[in-house]
Amino acid sequence: MNTRPSPLIIRQARKEDANAIARIHVESWRSTYAGLLPDKLLLRMNVAEHETRWWRHVLARDRRNQFVYVADLEGEGIVGFGSGGASREMGLPYQSEIYTLYLADEFHGRGIGRRLFTALGERSLRERGPSVIVWVLAGNPSRFFYESLGGKAVA
Repeated sequence: MNTRPSPLIIRQARKEDANAIARIHVESWRSTYAGLLPDKLLLRMNVAEHETRWWRHVLARDRRNQFVYVADLEGEGIVGFGSGGASREMGLPYQSEIYTLYLADEFHGRGIGRRLFTALGERSLRERGPSVIVWVLAGNPSRFFYESLGGKAVA
């Protein structure tokens, strides 16, 4: 029997993860949203700005309504992240929302996104109840990932 621990750890993000999260965020937007969002917007994005203006800020505060997890792969470091919390759309009957879920492109198709989504969903369930919403652009191929998990178009 193999008792070796899994080389992938899904854990709550820490302040020192901000740079890796920002890098994956920017790279994922550029590859995922090419052709869906204006090139000018995607090219203007940069890792340093996302790290200092957004992710360091998010990870530095104890936020009750938001949580961030990373996929930390042995030998590779952080290869994905996701965040969630209270639903931001008051007009829909969902208590929680998955805000982000991104993987470095070369790690798609390995089950890492599913494990991240599961961790986010379990946290949402504990804190807010069983209904979760994820906003996805209709042209985003990632919507098929959510549909494979049972997601349905609602708005």
